[in-house]
Amino acid sequence: MRAVRLTVTAAATVAALTALSACTAKSDAEGDDAIRVTAADSKCETSAKSVPAGHVTLAIENTGSKATEVEILFPDDRIVSEKENIGPGTKYTLTAEVKAGSYEIACRPGMKGHGVRQKLTVTGGTAAKRDPKLDAAVAAYREYAQEQADATIPKVQAFADAVAAGDLEAAKKAYAPSRVGWERTEPIAESFGDIDPKTDTRADGLEKGQKWTGWHALEKALWQDKKTGAEQKALAAQLVTDLKDWQQRVGKAEITPTSMANGAKELLDEVATGKVTGEEDRYSHTDLSDFKANVEGAQKAYELLKPVAQKNDAALATELDKQFAALDTLLGKYRTDKTSDGYVSYDTVTEAQRKELSDAVNALAEPLSKLAAAVVK
Repeated sequence: MRAVRLTVTAAATVAALTALSACTAKSDAEGDDAIRVTAADSKCETSAKSVPAGHVTLAIENTGSKATEVEILFPDDRIVSEKENIGPGTKYTLTAEVKAGSYEIACRPGMKGHGVRQKLTVTGGTAAKRDPKLDAAVAAYREYAQEQADATIPKVQAFADAVAAGDLEAAKKAYAPSRVGWERTEPIAESFGDIDPKTDTRADGLEKGQKWTGWHALEKALWQDKKTGAEQKALAAQLVTDLKDWQQRVGKAEITPTSMANGAKELLDEVATGKVTGEEDRYSHTDLSDFKANVEGAQKAYELLKPVAQKNDAALATELDKQFAALDTLLGKYRTDKTSDGYVSYDTVTEAQRKELSDAVNALAEPLSKLAAAVVK
């Protein structure tokens, strides 16, 4: 879910992550041919309007007062690649793969709205050269994303059925499992632009005039309002419909090795801005289930890209293996049943424990931000 409003705790976590990103802004991926993107509160300036097909690098600097999001978009607003939560005064290098055609580079101050956009034309050029192992990785990841979508539908149907039956406790029990497949592959869903706002928006993330639908509207109704009436039944039915739409569209998603790598990093950012802070599932406190699913999705993308990443940057692969293992071990401490997906309620996790989780996420996020550059060397 795209985080919009940040509490003090969330802002501190984002600051830590963006500081790490700033350290990697002058990575090997950023060369003289990088497109310089200067994002501010009301502008989005780019140093180039045309590039040849292949790998493109955005050297982003946020000179504004708000956290921003920078995206490379297809004409129909599907996302080629993106970086959310670029804090004020920080930099980030985004590597993507583009084919010939028309695109837009969008800066979204405050991570809301249409944003400020610049046209980008990609000319014929030379197609990005790939290790054949990367084609296999993309194919395997596409299959994984479809499997996760297919597995989600019966789980969300069970959740909706419990809501429709007025069974409050059964609906609560079905809520977290219904989200796992989505959370593992959320960058794929977000790439379509229109599905995520309908299914996974929090109340503070609504655009002006947007009706609140999806998981979190139901979460509030179940845990805070304790309602399973006609309105909630309709919301649950709509959630099933919207997620079936997602299921049908997953196979059409634009997936490249760099979008897989950037998506893995975005999943870690999701953890930092929503799960560690307790803001994502603020009524149910099932944040750790989402947390684990985000990490699993990031690790899956990495594992598929690892053969090439390891060949190009063995030290990076070693560090990623180490940090994924450390975070997984730490999360295991909060399991309520070692043979299930159950986790303790996040409101029972102390501030010191949240800090420990945040530190582990940061330790993984820093090397993971280098994965995209490693697979295109």
